[in-house]
Amino acid sequence: MWILLVLLYGLLKGGREIVKKKSLEKNSVLEVLIVYTLLSFVFVLPGAKNAVEMDNFLFLLPIAFKSLIIFIAWILSFKAIKQMPVSLYGVIDLSRVVFASALGIIILHEEMTLTTIIGSLLVCVGVLLCERKKNLKDEKVSFKIVCFTMISCLFNAISGVMDKILTKHVTSNQLQFWYMLFLVIYYIIFIVVTREKIRFVNALKNYWIWILAIMFVIGDRALFIANSMPESRVTVMTLVKQSCCIVTILAGKFVFKEKKIAYKLACALIIIAGIFIAIL
Repeated sequence: MWILLVLLYGLLKGGREIVKKKSLEKNSVLEVLIVYTLLSFVFVLPGAKNAVEMDNFLFLLPIAFKSLIIFIAWILSFKAIKQMPVSLYGVIDLSRVVFASALGIIILHEEMTLTTIIGSLLVCVGVLLCERKKNLKDEKVSFKIVCFTMISCLFNAISGVMDKILTKHVTSNQLQFWYMLFLVIYYIIFIVVTREKIRFVNALKNYWIWILAIMFVIGDRALFIANSMPESRVTVMTLVKQSCCIVTILAGKFVFKEKKIAYKLACALIIIAGIFIAIL
């Protein structure tokens, strides 16, 4: 059951990358981020009553930290996806497998079975092939943008490990509510400090942002529920999440008419093979 929930998250995540790209055609990175976060928070407000019934409010501190690193990760990932092909972003984003697997072993003491090791190696090979210098040069992607994506991957991996730990003490509904509330607070502080002008009315008219918020809330709830299941493992969950790359690559071909799709698809198939081997 938890694998199916994570697969749902992965497919929705792939769809979100497409919707992000479309939403950024009409609004700035910050406008999309802030309005998308506000809408997502509104969608989880019905769970407020359950959220304030937490047994121990000390867990708000690690949740606030999780929100902070995601706040930074989102800014970096949105800037990256705006400036690179969505198909390439989808494959480079798979680098989080390496980070999450390492954190799962070091922090959660998860065991790496032979199939998980072989699967992880195949995923790494697929990612490295896609990130070849020549490939990045052909796509006209700067090293800075690749670094933005990699830092975002690291922060998302840290967040994933924190989810596994936190869902042992708080419900998926409580985690999602407080996590979103802290994100809203961080964006408000950011706007006040930077005095960034946000066209809220214009952004609210961008229906892609509404779709993005709905997909985010559903996907995250599925992921939090999967994390709360004792038998779920971060190392395997991270690999299953990477099913999103197939969605982004196909979207690159049919929606954005991007080039070198066959090469990226070959890299993705190596990665998907690794995922299937890992979950055997």
